[in-house]
Amino acid sequence: MNYVILDMEWDGAYHKVHKRFVNQILQIGAVKLDENFNIVDIFDVTIRSSISNRVSKRFTELTGITKEMMLSGIPLTQAVKEYNKWLGKNTVTITWSNSDLYTIAENEKFLLDNQKFKIEKYLDLQKFIEAELRLLGYNITSQISLGNAAELLGITTENYDLHTAKDDSLLCAALLKKHYNKPAFDKLIRDTSDPEFYNQLYFKPYYISNIKDERIEKETQDFYCEKCESKLNRTTKWKYHNNWFNANFVCKECGKKFVCRVSYRQTFDNLIVRRRVLEPKVKNCEVKEDAVQPMSATV
Repeated sequence: MNYVILDMEWDGAYHKVHKRFVNQILQIGAVKLDENFNIVDIFDVTIRSSISNRVSKRFTELTGITKEMMLSGIPLTQAVKEYNKWLGKNTVTITWSNSDLYTIAENEKFLLDNQKFKIEKYLDLQKFIEAELRLLGYNITSQISLGNAAELLGITTENYDLHTAKDDSLLCAALLKKHYNKPAFDKLIRDTSDPEFYNQLYFKPYYISNIKDERIEKETQDFYCEKCESKLNRTTKWKYHNNWFNANFVCKECGKKFVCRVSYRQTFDNLIVRRRVLEPKVKNCEVKEDAVQPMSATV
């Protein structure tokens, strides 16, 4: 089994034919690793845009790629052809988060005329590293950047030019080699020939706005007094606003009043439940969030 860590840099440009903005890939960087995660080869190309003769200021500031460098690059079709040939067979493609896959799909649709990036098996390295950080005791509640992950894991980024495709791939390789965990790693490898892979990738999470939805378990709407721990009684109907259901509650034991909130976010695999309790009519009140585990969704 071989491994390739792929990274890309892209910039938004207006496509006149499709009358929309496209995140055009302007740099592809990748490192090929052997089964022991030693680097055996590097792929690095800059791509000439087929829809614009300039790049944004922000793109240049992040990547160092100027308009002149972009215009001297190779066409995207040629870059993808060379990359697929370089990739080889029996390879797991690894990226830092699956956002690269969305950009690949966008470029395949609008810029590549049915040409495809070769991806047989896939792994999201960000997801793997976040799980490893949690095992080490870090409270990771949102997606972490590559640079921050490296800092937490004791890998210096001084020798890497972050936000360039080749160096981001090299830094990913360093992270993987140092913190490889075979059982957890192998579990995350996905076969892209499985239709569920792309079904899950393109699934758009959404919030449930009907409090009577059959996927909602009634227990998630139970709240308890922070003072005497008695179960609260709801005194108003649930009102939906900004993805949250809100209602007033009161504790019959001590008379304390609360505003309780609950939200339900449907992902491909789970129904994510979040709850908040706050005291009404108290300035600068502290909002506390319960640790509610995701529930399996019944679709």
